[in-house]
Amino acid sequence: MESPIAMKLLFDSDAFCKLAIGGVLDDTISLFGVDLSECGRLPALPHMLRRGRLRTVYGPEACDALVPISEAVPVLIQAQESWLDRLTQVVAVDPGEAQIFAVAAELSLLVVSGDKRALRVLKDVVGYPQALKGRIAVLEAVLVALCDRLGSNEVRNRLQPMLASDVMISVCFSEGNIDPCEGLWSYYNQLASDLSPLELWHPHLGGLE
Repeated sequence: MESPIAMKLLFDSDAFCKLAIGGVLDDTISLFGVDLSECGRLPALPHMLRRGRLRTVYGPEACDALVPISEAVPVLIQAQESWLDRLTQVVAVDPGEAQIFAVAAELSLLVVSGDKRALRVLKDVVGYPQALKGRIAVLEAVLVALCDRLGSNEVRNRLQPMLASDVMISVCFSEGNIDPCEGLWSYYNQLASDLSPLELWHPHLGGLE
């Protein structure tokens, strides 16, 4: 199967919400050298923002504001069964995440992901560490790259709305933390170790292929 015109970067729902509420979604898309039209998201995301668990996590007002933004992001295509079948029995990977990872593996796409639980299981699924080598950009890595590009103070100011709902962001970007990147690197390096043999996208080196 050939990749549709433009689809190069996928967002899982949590990563999309955190970056959008934090006011850095557009900067993240630019970071990867793509346009909004070249991104992909789950079909259910707008519904999840209107009625799903995301409203409980991020609040109705924030979710309502994200609905039109989510609807502007193209819906990712259906993955082939050969990749999906490997994930159907993996409890820690929900159907939406399975679809994202399967499409990314099949078409060699980048994924911005905030689902550590799913990634810790994905590393042991046959074929996925190889297919997604350097293609999973976790939030910690994205935020390091954004701090390098925009400056830590700018990123800190934008992420204020996320401090109450994300532990990692609240720790790294608290007022008392002079250097957010120190904490971000600590989280990233620990995660990179935990996820071996799945090699993550590196904020300074990019993909590893």
